[in-house]
Amino acid sequence: MDDRAAVVFDERLTDYDFGPSHPMAPVRVKLTMQLAEQLGVLEELDVVAARPASDSELLSVHTADYVERVAKLSRHPIHTDTAHGLGTEDNPVFEGMHEASALIAGASLEAARLVWTGERKRAINVSGGLHHAMPGRASGFCVYNDVAIAIQWMLDHGATKIVYIDVDAHHGDGVQAIFYHDPRVLTISLHESPQTLFPGTGYSTEVGAQGAEGSAVNVPLPPGTSDAGWLRAFHAVVPPLVREFGPEIIVSQHGCDSHMDDPLTNLMLSVDGQRASYLAVRDLAEEVTGGRWIAAGGGGYAVVDVVPRAWAHLLSIVAQNPLPPETETPEAWRHAVERLRGQPAPSRMTDGRRAIYRPWEEGYDPASWLDRSIQATRMETFPLNGLDPTY
Repeated sequence: MDDRAAVVFDERLTDYDFGPSHPMAPVRVKLTMQLAEQLGVLEELDVVAARPASDSELLSVHTADYVERVAKLSRHPIHTDTAHGLGTEDNPVFEGMHEASALIAGASLEAARLVWTGERKRAINVSGGLHHAMPGRASGFCVYNDVAIAIQWMLDHGATKIVYIDVDAHHGDGVQAIFYHDPRVLTISLHESPQTLFPGTGYSTEVGAQGAEGSAVNVPLPPGTSDAGWLRAFHAVVPPLVREFGPEIIVSQHGCDSHMDDPLTNLMLSVDGQRASYLAVRDLAEEVTGGRWIAAGGGGYAVVDVVPRAWAHLLSIVAQNPLPPETETPEAWRHAVERLRGQPAPSRMTDGRRAIYRPWEEGYDPASWLDRSIQATRMETFPLNGLDPTY
C-alpha cells in the first residue's frame, strides 16, 4: 500500500453552482485548493482527476425516478420538481446539475476505490460531503449523496465494517437514513441540536433500525458549543465506539460550518478546534484501521475567512504533514482573495485559540446541557455496542 495520500480534484468540480446568491459558493473549493497549493500542501499529495459516477453507481443509493428527474431538469432548468426537492430555495435547479453532481459523486467514488484497493492509504474529496441528499430527494444543498455512494461501493466490493464520522454542524441525515437498516455501517454524527438547526433530526434516540440497533449514533450539541465542549463530546463518544466496532476503513465528512463565523449555524468552534477534530479522526484511523481513511468536505459558508483555512489544514493532515497553526497565509493568496471577493483575507492559519478540553473521565456535570447530551448518547448507544456507558 502506498503511504502517499491522494486528493481527487479538477476544476470541473466547481461547476456545482446554485447561483451567485446561494450560500454554497463553489469559490470556497477553489480558494481552498489555491491556498493549499501555495502553502506547499499539494506537493505532499497526488492530485487525481475526477470521473463522473455512472447511472448504475448513482442508483446504488438513489431511486431511478429521482436520478431521471435530476437529469431531465438539468437539461430544462426552467422547470422544478419540489416533490423531489428540486427547484426549492435550498436546491435551485441549474443547467448541468446532473453532470456536476455526478462528478462530485465520482470523485468520492475514486477516493474510495484508491483506498479500498490499497493504491493509497488515505484520500480526500474536498468538494464532496453532500450528506443531506436522500434516496429520492434533494435536501440541504445536496443533490447526490456522494459519501453514501462511496460507502455503498465499498460494501459491494467486500467491505464488512465501515465507520462514517460526520462533524458538520448539521446532522448527517441522508447518510444515516441510507444505512439505517445496515449493521455493517456505523454512522456517527456530531451536530448542533435539531431543536435549533436544520434538518431537525439527529436526536440521541435515533440509534438504527431493527436488526441494526446501535449502528446510528447522534450527539446533538447545544448552540454556542465551542472548541472545549465539542472536543469533550467527541472524545467521550467516538473513540470508544470506533474501537469496539473495529472498522476496516473510516469515512469522514468535515463540514466546517461549526465555526463561530459561519452565517448559517450557531456553534462556536475556531479553526484551531476544527484542526484538532481532523487530527482526532486521523489518529483513530491510524489506531483502528491501519490508517485507511477517506475524507470529504461538506458545509461551510464563511467562504473566505474559514473554509480555505480549515480545509487546507485537513488536506495537510490527510497528507501526514500537518500545517502548524501559526503558519502565515501567502501574500499572493491574500491579494487574490481581495481581488476576487473584495474583502481582506485572513493572515494566519489560526484563530489564536488553544484546542483543549476536559476529558469525560474527569466527571459528569448534570447541570450542563452539553454533558446531558453526551450522557444521553452514551446511554442510548453504548450498551447496544457492548460498552458500559458509565465508564
